[in-house]
Amino acid sequence: MHANRKTTPSALALAWSGGKDSALALRALRREGVDVRALLTTVTEEYERVSMHGVRRELLASQADALGIPLVEVPIPPECPNEVYGERMAAALASPPLDRLDAVAFGDLFLEDVRAYREERLGTVGKRAVFPLWRRGTAALARDFVADGFRARVVCLDPRRLDRSFAGRAYDAAFLADLPPDVDPCGENGEFHTFVHAGPLFTRLVACATGEVVERDGFVFCDLLPAQRTSGRD
Repeated sequence: MHANRKTTPSALALAWSGGKDSALALRALRREGVDVRALLTTVTEEYERVSMHGVRRELLASQADALGIPLVEVPIPPECPNEVYGERMAAALASPPLDRLDAVAFGDLFLEDVRAYREERLGTVGKRAVFPLWRRGTAALARDFVADGFRARVVCLDPRRLDRSFAGRAYDAAFLADLPPDVDPCGENGEFHTFVHAGPLFTRLVACATGEVVERDGFVFCDLLPAQRTSGRD
């Protein structure tokens, strides 16, 4: 379903990774007058970081504060089994403030299997999935993100699809120009993930700087640190 006034509830939660697609989904929802009452994020317990993206919880909390939206963290173990993931997510959805909301929005763009999975899982707990960016052109979305003044860094990438030198780079016009032609400009196929630290939705900059670049579990991660901890570039 496309996000519009006929199909999108007036209030919902937003699945929040901290990356650009999440930010674009939030912008689209706000333009429709939708009240995003909570950001929903899975955090890997052992690492104290956003699952898959590897961003520190401290930066995640600072980001949510700068957006002015309550953050709901769902702790999961490393290499989380599907059964455990489902149990913990269901518990979060049944607890305040999510228990009062009938829908969760996602920043997915075109992967049908991912959409079907989200719809099926939410349906089991009596909630709807909403996709405000569905089928929008990724090249145009990427250009708009940069042109509108959002700022982000690449925090994770798949080295089988994108050279590790892209880790830690600013997601800007130069980055988009340097992408290989077979890499989606929004990374929708899992090529890379980002962390948004400034933009029109934010009341303030989320100050951060690039740290160590490491390879773990087949992915390359660029650690982001709160800027006061390091003299690295923002």
